[in-house]
Order: sequence, then structure tokens, then C-alpha cells
Amino acid sequence: MELNELQTLRHSASHVMAQAVKRLYPETKLAIGPAIDTGFYYDFDSEHTFTGEDLEKIEAEMKKIAKENLKIERFELPREEALELMKNEPYKTELIQDLPEDAVISFYKQGEFTDLCAGPHVNYTSKVKAFKLLSATGAYWRGDEHNKMLQRIYGTAFSTKDELAEYLEKREEAKKRDHNKLGRELELFTTSDIIGQGLPILLPKGARIIQLLQRFVEDEEQKRGWQLTKTPFMAKSDLYKISGHWDHYRDGMFVFGDPENDKEVFALRPMTCPFQYQAFLNRGRSYRDLPMRLNETSTLFRNEASGEMHGLIRVRQFTISEGHLMCTPEQLEGEFKGCLELAIYMLKTLGLYEDVSYRFSQWDPDDREKYIGTKEQWDEAQGMMEKILNHLEIPYKVGIGEAAFYGPKLDIQIKNVYGKEDTLITIQIDQMLAEKFGMEYVDKDGVKKNPYIIHRTSIGCYERTLALLIEKYAGAFPLWLAPVQVKILPIADRHHAYAEEIKQKLQNAGIIRVEVDDRAEKIGYKIREAQLEKIPYMLVLGDKDIENNAISVRSRSEGDLGSADTGEFIAKLLEEINSKTIK
Repeated sequence: MELNELQTLRHSASHVMAQAVKRLYPETKLAIGPAIDTGFYYDFDSEHTFTGEDLEKIEAEMKKIAKENLKIERFELPREEALELMKNEPYKTELIQDLPEDAVISFYKQGEFTDLCAGPHVNYTSKVKAFKLLSATGAYWRGDEHNKMLQRIYGTAFSTKDELAEYLEKREEAKKRDHNKLGRELELFTTSDIIGQGLPILLPKGARIIQLLQRFVEDEEQKRGWQLTKTPFMAKSDLYKISGHWDHYRDGMFVFGDPENDKEVFALRPMTCPFQYQAFLNRGRSYRDLPMRLNETSTLFRNEASGEMHGLIRVRQFTISEGHLMCTPEQLEGEFKGCLELAIYMLKTLGLYEDVSYRFSQWDPDDREKYIGTKEQWDEAQGMMEKILNHLEIPYKVGIGEAAFYGPKLDIQIKNVYGKEDTLITIQIDQMLAEKFGMEYVDKDGVKKNPYIIHRTSIGCYERTLALLIEKYAGAFPLWLAPVQVKILPIADRHHAYAEEIKQKLQNAGIIRVEVDDRAEKIGYKIREAQLEKIPYMLVLGDKDIENNAISVRSRSEGDLGSADTGEFIAKLLEEINSKTIK
């Protein structure tokens, strides 16, 4: 089935679901019910809280509606008649009132059920036959946390039962890999209600992985000519007013003080760019200082809506591999290419390169209040980025209205196990903020000019990257990232001293993370526990190992590897760690 046909089928399934809900819970008010990449959903306002049992009832009613083979018919009405028809559906009347005066107001009817909808739909409800309701959750009306919280029921639909079964099987596998579940089971992170939503606590193993990633990123950036800065977590509102964040991003910031009455108002930083600009402004600059590449492992704070937060993927405090690069116009393409090459190197090393796509995020000229600068400036910046992306042969899609308020960007997109897409890495071209901050350099001709600025991340948000790595590897991280790389399993108490001796040899190698399981448990139990913890290598030590001054090696992926010399095993480990091999 073609994609558009599948979307039409799923859109129709959302109407069948809404009809079933109205039959079972007549007082329910309807909001919206679109098709999405993975299926469909419908938002409802109901006094009844939908449970798993309710979803089964709704699904059974949907099957009845499908069997009734109701004809799905489209019709149009003038505005006043449309409002009269929907007078008992407040969310529908709000949507009608928001439509332009000359808009075509269309409806779709199936049996006793009529819904405001632009369509398209299948022609009979019998076409909706391979479907499954998946979950019920909360969702704010129109995605605005100031509006009422509605109930959203998610489902999926396919043209055949085989396709549905295949999808459901993949979904079950996705549940096993869900970082929110697996990350807690492996004790990588946790959350606490008394700390707050969107503020995860990284446990020792998770913190170790983040530390490894940060060291890797900072070392690689240093090799490529980036200079490390360390800037404050907060600033006066004056800084954000210069950059434009105060006008364009204030709702997403944590602000301290009353902007109307207090002389000084501070805010936690949602980004690092205006802070790093102060390093450029520290003294006068000439073209010889450019390009200036400034990087920082930045902790940022964004006041995300509660309904938007999810595990480690979308949080209120996070750490990012941020960087800002000041350059001349002649250097722009080469430096942009360097930023992209760095990002691709990171993705390939982590094993995520094949999973990403590219979006060229542009401004929306019909929504001018969202952006700073003139149309001419935007045309110039976007024209330069388009030229660069085409020259580098980047296979991008265009996202209108997705640009930062100060410039266009290349977003490197990735999907989680459930198919929801997020931005992992971004590279932006900015020709506006340098002028706002008075950032100048003296060019070869002796004239003062504003540099171009490239905003970029190299690995993106560390928390989000950790979440994606948990899901990618189902918690079985590559050796170089594994929080515990080797677990030593002595068979009996008399083998403990030898286990400690082997542990010391491994630790003396410098970068091998090793633990000893000296519990009074059977060896089979210890092996199973180590397997559940996703430990890359296990060393089972008994009488023969002591006698032969050797170790018995088990691999997470390959099973029993037999006896080995300790020195040779250490050399093999170091080679695998240093090469960052992905098995």
C-alpha cells in the first residue's frame, strides 16, 4: 500500500475509533484525530478515564462498526450551519471559528457519526479491518500546557493482518529496548518526584558512560582546533535581550525575579552562544584570529511542558556538546564542512550513522514575528546554506518554520524505538547575532567587519544520546562504552585471592573497568546475572585457572571462549577499546 493510501486508512481508523468512543461514552467531547507515522490517535475530553480494559471495549466496538460497512460520505456547510451542527462539540466549534473566512468547511459522515474533517477517507468502514489500540495518555489541547489536559488514545492500522502482526511484533521488541524501561533496569538512571519531572538522576553506571562520551568528544574537538571555554549557568536578562532570546525564547526559560519590578533579573541559560561570544569580545580581533572555534560541555536549562518530557530524550536540564565558530565569509563553507565531518565521525563511532536523516530548517516568511532580521538577510543565509549542502551532496528534506529565530540550520534527525523523531545534532549559520553583540574583526583591507557564526553540536545532547544508545544496543554497549567491561567470577571462596590478583592486573592496564563478584552464589547464577547486566566479558576462575596461571573467558556475544593467558587477554581488550570497535 502506498504511503498516502496508508495515511488515509489510518485517518479513517481514527474516525472509526471516535465513533466507537461516542457510542460507549456518549458524553465525551471530540478534539482532533489525525494519522501519524506509526498509526493514528484521537484526543477526547471525557469524565471517564480510559483504561486498558476500556481500550479493549472500544476496539471491539470498532470491529462492529467495520462489519456494519457504513458508507463514509463527505459534505460541506457554510460557517453558520457548520457551527450549528457542531454546537455540542466545543473543540470543533473552536476549530471552525479559527478557520479563514473563505475556508471550505467539510465534514465526513458514517452512520450516526459526523466529524469536522478535511479528509481524505476510505469509502466504507469495512476497509478498516486490521487495527489495534495501543495506549491512552494525556495531551494538552492544541499542545499548549495552559489549555485543558485531554485523553489521547493511540492506535495503528494496516491494510492486512499480517502487516499488523509484524508491526506489533516489532513494537514488543521496541518495548524491551525502551530506554525508559531498560535504563532503569540496568541502573543507568532514575527519577524522583521530589526533585521534579524532566530532571533525571544519572546513577554511577550512566554517569560513567556520559563521562566517557564527554572525554571522547572534548579530546576529538581539541584535535580539530577547538578551544574549550567554561561559562556561567545563568546571566542577567540584559544578555538575553541583546541576543533576542528574551523576546523570542523567554517562555522556555527559567527566570529568577520579577521582570516588571526587580532591578536585576537573572535566568538560567537555555543556550551558550551569548556567553561564548564574550570570549570573542575579550579583546580586539583581526582576520588572523579567525576562524575562532570555541567549544564547551554546556549544562542547559529549558522549561519544557510537562506533557513533552520523556525519559532522557526530552528533559529540563541537560548537557550538550556545544560550540560556536566565528569566521570570515571565505571560510564559511570549509568550516561548515568541518563541523559536519565532526558530527558524522561521532555518529559513525557510536554506530548511529545509518539511523539518521537530514533536515534543512528554514524560516517561515509568513510568520515574521518568530524571527529577527530582514528578508534579504534570510535569503542570503539560506542561499549560502543551500549552496553548501548541495555542494556537500547532503540528502536533506526542507522544514519550513523550523529555523532558529536568528538563522537557518541543518538538523540531523533520528528516531527512537517507537519511531518518534527528534533532533540529535544541529549546525546553524548565523549572520545576525555578531552585529547585535558588536562582534567585529579587522579584515585584510583594514575595515572592521562582523564575522559569520556557526552554531553547532558535535554529539548533541548527552542525555538524549545515551537514551538512543541504550535503545540501539538494548543496553549491550560496545566495550569502550560499557560501564563495567569485565566481571570476574570466582567459583569458590578459595579462588577469591586469585580473582583479586587478576583484577589488579586488569586495572594496572589503565583503562579497563572491572568488578569481582565474590558473593557466595553458584557460578551458574553469577554468569546469568552478568549476562543480564550486559557485561561484555566474564572471567570464570577455578582451580585449573590457578594451576595454569590462566583465565577462563566468556563473551557476552560469543559465549565460552575457553582458557587464555591474562596478558594476551588484556592486549585484546585494549585493542578493542582503543579502536572503539562495535561488535
